[in-house]
Amino acid sequence: MKEFTTHTGVVATMDRANVDTDQIIPKQFLKRIERTGFGQFLFFDWRFEDDGSPNRDFELNQPGLASASILVARRNFGSGSSREHAVWALDDYGFRAVLAPSFADIFYGNSFKNGLLPVRLTEEQIEEIFQKAKSVGSGYQLTINLEAQTVTDDDGILFNFEIDEARKLKMLNGLDDIALTLQHEDKISAFEAANGL
Repeated sequence: MKEFTTHTGVVATMDRANVDTDQIIPKQFLKRIERTGFGQFLFFDWRFEDDGSPNRDFELNQPGLASASILVARRNFGSGSSREHAVWALDDYGFRAVLAPSFADIFYGNSFKNGLLPVRLTEEQIEEIFQKAKSVGSGYQLTINLEAQTVTDDDGILFNFEIDEARKLKMLNGLDDIALTLQHEDKISAFEAANGL
């Protein structure tokens, strides 16, 4: 898992609430067994027209957003079915963080397990980011400092966010649950040897 310490990136705004995992990665793309390659199918039904051409009205298809790595959305992001593929698709597309007022619980947990930082801000703070992004245009950037638990820009925004300390430490060090367990491999091996396992 990639470490997340401080990240500065272009912001893509998605002015939608209740974005569900069926829209993040539609079911027809869940046949892959790898964790990679899902980015090309992210928001597929919204990003593309029936003939396969890009939907010019869709948020991520706007000029200057091809390199966006921070997604900002409305409340209840990641609702719906519990597919981990949704997080894989966002990560594979290039997003390092998603900012929203609230997240579906399973999506929120899956994000931490896969190195995608979900940041909860208030509805008012999210609205301020939307307004800033609208006024600045497609080059608008935010900086997320996980150690300090802040979201900032170059024009005065400074928002603090809360995060569980254990999840924060895993993200800072790029450790998933297995890697965290393997930090104690010597103790596990000693226990197994002592107990004939």
